[in-house]
Amino acid sequence: MMIEKEYLYIVLGMSLVTYLPRLIPVYYLSGRNLPGWLIEWLDLIPAAVLGALLLPELVTGGNPRNFTLGSLEMIVAVPTFLFAVKTKSLGGTAIVGMGLYWLLDIIFI
Repeated sequence: MMIEKEYLYIVLGMSLVTYLPRLIPVYYLSGRNLPGWLIEWLDLIPAAVLGALLLPELVTGGNPRNFTLGSLEMIVAVPTFLFAVKTKSLGGTAIVGMGLYWLLDIIFI
């Protein structure tokens, strides 16, 4: 019985720390005019987070991890990134990235 209460407290705590960081900015910033520089800066956050998540996987490999720029993933990432910058199409970028990865995987393996 005690363990079930602990799990409930853990889930409630995790819910709070997940929900509050999203709720607080929306609550305080809704209905306010933000300066242009702040809006531009906030627009960069998703790209920065994605880069921080992807870059280590693209430039390291092996066990233990070693720096490498010639991995198949990195080779595919460069033209996919260029396509994304040029077209700004999320769906097209996903298709180009998956297609290039599939094609190069067949060619090199």
